[in-house]
Amino acid sequence: MKRYCLELTGPYACFTRPEMKVERVSYDVITPSAARACFEAILWKPAIRWHVRRIEVLKPIRWINLRRNEVASVVSTRNVETAMKNGAGDLGLYIEDDRQQRAGLFLRDVAYRVHADMEFLAERDPQASAAKYHEMFERRARKGQCVNQPYLGCREFATAFHLVDDSADESSAIPETRDLGFMLHDLNFSNRANPQPRFFRACMENGVVEVPAWDSEEVRG
Repeated sequence: MKRYCLELTGPYACFTRPEMKVERVSYDVITPSAARACFEAILWKPAIRWHVRRIEVLKPIRWINLRRNEVASVVSTRNVETAMKNGAGDLGLYIEDDRQQRAGLFLRDVAYRVHADMEFLAERDPQASAAKYHEMFERRARKGQCVNQPYLGCREFATAFHLVDDSADESSAIPETRDLGFMLHDLNFSNRANPQPRFFRACMENGVVEVPAWDSEEVRG
């Protein structure tokens, strides 16, 4: 494995707590799953896996209350299946008929340094080497290229990113320590029809959250 570091910044972020059923309330800090998604937005291939190891919080944790218009429903799976079978169908959602306002407690003015390991799965690409994917990621990250725009929890909260070569030369994490409680680590996709969440007890020490390995006893779910 080879470790990489990305600095992520944005005006707003929302890493939604799953226990909140209607209103969106963010975790205090970016979750490992949201951080992984930022790496995958730059480079994802079947032969690689990203493992987030450390999160550094670079700006004080600040909050903002926002009320937004959202669509109250999603397209029915049954309607999609019928349209696929018949070759035609009405799958549209009409915003004016299905709009509702929801309040949210979001983060504002965020900045993180996220450290993650790239794992190369040789059996998925026997003709390639780990160096091939290392070069691909480094080239794309340095040029600011991505498959889709990385975001901070919600797609409307896009993030700027840049590859950090030596975090020792960068600004320090915030001098704050707090217990963040149980935080979402990631989803277990072994049953793709019904992925299950897994959690860990997160603690920020001097602005740094150490993320346990997926198979660690600290990860539960």
